[in-house]
Amino acid sequence: MVTAQPMQQEAAIAAFGALAQPMRLHLYRLLAAEGARGLSAGVIAERLGVAPSSLSFHLTNLVEAGLITQTRSGRQLIYAAAPATIAGLRKYLADLAR
Repeated sequence: MVTAQPMQQEAAIAAFGALAQPMRLHLYRLLAAEGARGLSAGVIAERLGVAPSSLSFHLTNLVEAGLITQTRSGRQLIYAAAPATIAGLRKYLADLAR
């Protein structure tokens, strides 16, 4: 289970902004479905049918917003969803409603 940490307004805005673009939202959903094992950039590009240069831009945006992680496995970069950030966004929204 992922524990939601308090999220600052600036971090929430950055995360929502990153997800407000259709390709990045689709990309996040793909990685969230894969779980902790993640996917390589090549597999992501193939599954989404997107050019590697365009994909790199979107991946960087999601990494900077804390929504996905990037790790190296040999010569490949592996990307995975960061569920703690989404849990933090949920808590942030729930706290706004109080």
